[in-house]
Amino acid sequence: QVQLVESGGGLVQPGGSLRLACVTSQYSLEYYAIAWFRQAPGKEREGVAWISSLEGSSTYYIDSVKGRCTISRDNSKNTAYLQMDSLKPEDTGVYYCAADLWGSAATFSETEYDYWGQGTQVTVSS
Repeated sequence: QVQLVESGGGLVQPGGSLRLACVTSQYSLEYYAIAWFRQAPGKEREGVAWISSLEGSSTYYIDSVKGRCTISRDNSKNTAYLQMDSLKPEDTGVYYCAADLWGSAATFSETEYDYWGQGTQVTVSS
């Protein structure tokens, strides 16, 4: 079973940056598409960014983070990343990574994902 662990969250001022990491102790992350989701207080969880499996040649972002976030992967480290810049208070929430075996088409349908991490808190506040 693939276990995912997120890290890198924290408290940051508006305009600041964070880099989230999603790591697995297994040697199989390259076969999974990875998505980052977030859940703001009182709101439903939403997909934020997606990267295809293997080389990660395809990515997808929701409009609200385009130009501010970059999703990437390093299969040699079994790790996926979400670089977040120019953070806004509305980016606050718990961020989760999820893995979809052989995912090749961008989707934020949660039922498509086989494994989830426990989440890392991101708070953007002055």
